[in-house]
Amino acid sequence: MTMAKAIVVLAVAALAMHQLAAAATDHPVGGNGAWDASGTSYNAWSAKQKFVQGDTLSFQYGSSHDVTEVTKAGYDACSGASPVKSYTGGATTVKLTTPGKHYFICSVPGHCAAGMKVEVTVAAAATTAPAPAKSKPRHQQRSVAPTPAPVPAPEAAPSTDELPNVSTPIAAPAPKSSDAAATMLGAKAVVGLAVAVAMALQLAM
Repeated sequence: MTMAKAIVVLAVAALAMHQLAAAATDHPVGGNGAWDASGTSYNAWSAKQKFVQGDTLSFQYGSSHDVTEVTKAGYDACSGASPVKSYTGGATTVKLTTPGKHYFICSVPGHCAAGMKVEVTVAAAATTAPAPAKSKPRHQQRSVAPTPAPVPAPEAAPSTDELPNVSTPIAAPAPKSSDAAATMLGAKAVVGLAVAVAMALQLAM
Protein backbone atom coordinates (compact mmCIF):
# COMPACT_ATOMS: atom_id res chain seq x y z
CA MET A 1 0.00 0.00 0.00
CA THR A 2 1.43 3.35 -0.96
CA MET A 3 1.78 6.20 1.51
CA ALA A 4 -1.00 8.18 -0.23
CA LYS A 5 -3.44 5.25 0.01
CA ALA A 6 -2.56 4.71 3.68
CA ILE A 7 -3.28 8.38 4.43
CA VAL A 8 -6.65 8.18 2.65
CA VAL A 9 -7.62 5.03 4.60
CA LEU A 10 -6.66 6.64 7.91
CA ALA A 11 -8.60 9.80 7.05
CA VAL A 12 -11.73 7.80 6.20
CA ALA A 13 -11.42 5.77 9.42
CA ALA A 14 -10.98 8.95 11.49
CA LEU A 15 -14.03 10.48 9.82
CA ALA A 16 -16.10 7.37 10.54
CA MET A 17 -15.02 7.37 14.21
CA HIS A 18 -15.83 11.07 14.47
CA GLN A 19 -19.28 10.47 13.03
CA LEU A 20 -19.87 7.61 15.47
CA ALA A 21 -18.82 9.77 18.41
CA ALA A 22 -20.92 12.72 17.25
CA ALA A 23 -24.04 10.61 16.68
CA ALA A 24 -23.73 8.45 19.84
CA THR A 25 -26.75 8.49 22.16
CA ASP A 26 -26.86 7.59 25.85
CA HIS A 27 -29.78 5.38 26.90
CA PRO A 28 -30.50 5.42 30.65
CA VAL A 29 -31.75 1.90 31.37
CA GLY A 30 -35.50 1.79 31.89
CA GLY A 31 -35.74 5.41 30.79
CA ASN A 32 -34.44 6.93 34.03
CA GLY A 33 -31.29 4.87 34.59
CA ALA A 34 -32.54 3.13 37.76
CA TRP A 35 -31.31 -0.47 37.87
CA ASP A 36 -33.22 -2.28 40.63
CA ALA A 37 -35.77 -4.98 41.41
CA SER A 38 -38.72 -2.61 41.70
CA GLY A 39 -40.64 -4.45 38.99
CA THR A 40 -39.64 -2.26 36.03
CA SER A 41 -40.05 -4.12 32.71
CA TYR A 42 -36.68 -3.35 31.18
CA ASN A 43 -37.35 -5.37 28.03
CA ALA A 44 -40.61 -3.52 27.38
CA TRP A 45 -38.56 -0.32 27.51
CA SER A 46 -35.68 -1.58 25.33
CA ALA A 47 -38.11 -2.85 22.65
CA LYS A 48 -39.15 0.79 22.03
CA GLN A 49 -35.57 2.09 21.77
CA LYS A 50 -33.28 2.31 18.76
CA PHE A 51 -29.76 1.32 19.76
CA VAL A 52 -27.00 2.07 17.26
CA GLN A 53 -23.39 0.95 17.34
CA GLY A 54 -21.49 3.53 19.38
CA ASP A 55 -24.40 4.37 21.72
CA THR A 56 -24.11 3.89 25.48
CA LEU A 57 -26.34 2.23 28.08
CA SER A 58 -26.15 3.74 31.58
CA PHE A 59 -27.11 2.16 34.91
CA GLN A 60 -27.59 3.70 38.37
CA TYR A 61 -27.83 1.14 41.21
CA GLY A 62 -27.21 0.49 44.88
CA SER A 63 -24.30 -1.37 46.41
CA SER A 64 -26.33 -4.57 46.65
CA HIS A 65 -26.51 -4.85 42.83
CA ASP A 66 -24.15 -5.14 39.89
CA VAL A 67 -24.31 -5.00 36.10
CA THR A 68 -23.15 -8.15 34.34
CA GLU A 69 -23.07 -8.64 30.60
CA VAL A 70 -23.73 -12.29 29.75
CA THR A 71 -24.32 -14.59 26.79
CA LYS A 72 -27.78 -15.60 25.60
CA ALA A 73 -27.47 -18.82 27.62
CA GLY A 74 -26.49 -16.90 30.78
CA TYR A 75 -29.36 -14.48 30.21
CA ASP A 76 -31.93 -17.27 29.82
CA ALA A 77 -30.61 -19.07 32.90
CA CYS A 78 -30.13 -15.86 34.94
CA SER A 79 -26.58 -16.97 35.54
CA GLY A 80 -23.52 -14.76 35.83
CA ALA A 81 -21.17 -17.74 36.19
CA SER A 82 -19.48 -17.02 32.82
CA PRO A 83 -19.84 -13.27 32.35
CA VAL A 84 -18.76 -11.38 29.26
CA LYS A 85 -18.02 -8.43 31.55
CA SER A 86 -19.06 -7.41 35.05
CA TYR A 87 -19.38 -3.94 36.59
CA THR A 88 -19.84 -2.62 40.15
CA GLY A 89 -19.67 0.76 41.84
CA GLY A 90 -23.18 2.15 41.60
CA ALA A 91 -22.83 3.96 38.24
CA THR A 92 -21.97 2.12 35.05
CA THR A 93 -21.99 3.28 31.43
CA VAL A 94 -21.54 0.52 28.86
CA LYS A 95 -20.55 1.44 25.33
CA LEU A 96 -22.32 -0.67 22.70
CA THR A 97 -19.39 -1.13 20.35
CA THR A 98 -20.64 -4.07 18.29
CA PRO A 99 -23.92 -4.63 16.47
CA GLY A 100 -26.22 -7.49 17.47
CA LYS A 101 -27.83 -8.70 20.69
CA HIS A 102 -26.43 -7.70 24.09
CA TYR A 103 -27.65 -9.18 27.39
CA PHE A 104 -27.35 -7.68 30.87
CA ILE A 105 -28.41 -9.03 34.28
CA CYS A 106 -27.79 -8.44 37.95
CA SER A 107 -25.76 -11.48 38.97
CA VAL A 108 -26.79 -11.32 42.64
CA PRO A 109 -28.86 -14.49 43.25
CA GLY A 110 -32.58 -13.89 42.82
CA HIS A 111 -32.27 -10.37 41.38
CA CYS A 112 -32.32 -11.41 37.70
CA ALA A 113 -35.37 -13.61 38.36
CA ALA A 114 -36.99 -10.58 40.05
CA GLY A 115 -36.69 -8.63 36.79
CA MET A 116 -33.17 -7.16 36.72
CA LYS A 117 -32.42 -8.30 33.19
CA VAL A 118 -32.45 -6.48 29.86
CA GLU A 119 -31.84 -7.45 26.24
CA VAL A 120 -30.85 -4.78 23.70
CA THR A 121 -30.48 -5.07 19.93
CA VAL A 122 -27.78 -2.83 18.45
CA ALA A 123 -27.87 -1.79 14.78
CA ALA A 124 -24.67 -1.30 12.80
CA ALA A 125 -23.66 2.32 12.35
CA ALA A 126 -23.82 3.68 8.82
CA THR A 127 -20.47 4.88 7.51
CA THR A 128 -19.90 7.34 4.68
CA ALA A 129 -18.12 5.82 1.70
CA PRO A 130 -15.18 7.83 0.33
CA ALA A 131 -15.98 9.94 -2.71
CA PRO A 132 -14.81 8.47 -6.02
CA ALA A 133 -11.77 10.09 -7.61
CA LYS A 134 -12.72 12.90 -9.95
CA SER A 135 -11.83 12.46 -13.57
CA LYS A 136 -10.20 15.31 -15.45
CA PRO A 137 -12.57 17.64 -17.33
CA ARG A 138 -12.89 16.87 -21.00
CA HIS A 139 -11.01 20.01 -22.04
CA GLN A 140 -8.02 19.02 -19.88
CA GLN A 141 -7.70 15.55 -21.29
CA ARG A 142 -4.96 15.10 -23.83
CA SER A 143 -6.12 14.29 -27.30
CA VAL A 144 -3.86 12.13 -29.42
CA ALA A 145 -3.57 13.33 -33.00
CA PRO A 146 -4.05 10.59 -35.59
CA THR A 147 -0.87 9.37 -37.25
CA PRO A 148 -0.74 10.69 -40.83
CA ALA A 149 -0.73 8.13 -43.58
CA PRO A 150 2.69 7.62 -45.18
CA VAL A 151 3.20 9.56 -48.39
CA PRO A 152 4.47 7.37 -51.21
CA ALA A 153 7.84 8.43 -52.57
CA PRO A 154 7.72 9.93 -56.09
CA GLU A 155 8.75 7.59 -58.81
CA ALA A 156 12.20 8.25 -60.12
CA ALA A 157 12.46 9.41 -63.70
CA PRO A 158 13.75 6.68 -65.94
CA SER A 159 17.42 6.93 -66.63
CA THR A 160 18.70 7.52 -70.08
CA ASP A 161 19.90 3.95 -70.04
CA GLU A 162 16.28 2.73 -69.88
CA LEU A 163 14.98 4.91 -72.76
CA PRO A 164 14.02 2.91 -75.87
CA ASN A 165 16.33 3.14 -78.79
CA VAL A 166 14.75 5.11 -81.61
CA SER A 167 16.34 4.66 -84.96
CA THR A 168 16.70 7.67 -87.20
CA PRO A 169 14.45 7.32 -90.22
CA ILE A 170 16.23 7.02 -93.51
CA ALA A 171 15.05 9.54 -96.06
CA ALA A 172 13.03 7.96 -98.85
CA PRO A 173 14.39 8.44 -102.32
CA ALA A 174 12.94 11.38 -104.20
CA PRO A 175 10.02 10.35 -106.37
CA LYS A 176 10.44 10.35 -110.05
CA SER A 177 8.89 13.15 -112.02
CA SER A 178 6.19 10.84 -113.24
CA ASP A 179 5.30 9.88 -109.71
CA ALA A 180 5.36 13.48 -108.45
CA ALA A 181 2.16 14.40 -110.20
CA ALA A 182 0.38 11.40 -108.78
CA THR A 183 1.63 12.23 -105.32
CA MET A 184 0.38 15.81 -105.68
CA LEU A 185 -3.08 14.61 -106.72
CA GLY A 186 -3.21 12.18 -103.79
CA ALA A 187 -2.29 14.95 -101.36
CA LYS A 188 -5.00 17.21 -102.73
CA ALA A 189 -7.56 14.43 -102.41
CA VAL A 190 -6.58 13.87 -98.77
CA VAL A 191 -6.88 17.60 -98.04
CA GLY A 192 -10.25 17.74 -99.70
CA LEU A 193 -11.47 14.73 -97.73
CA ALA A 194 -10.25 16.31 -94.49
CA VAL A 195 -12.08 19.54 -95.27
CA ALA A 196 -15.26 17.62 -96.05
CA VAL A 197 -15.04 15.67 -92.81
CA ALA A 198 -14.45 18.88 -90.87
CA MET A 199 -17.50 20.54 -92.40
CA ALA A 200 -19.65 17.49 -91.68
CA LEU A 201 -18.56 17.55 -88.04
CA GLN A 202 -19.28 21.27 -87.83
CA LEU A 203 -22.81 20.76 -89.16
CA ALA A 204 -23.41 17.87 -86.81
CA MET A 205 -22.50 20.03 -83.78
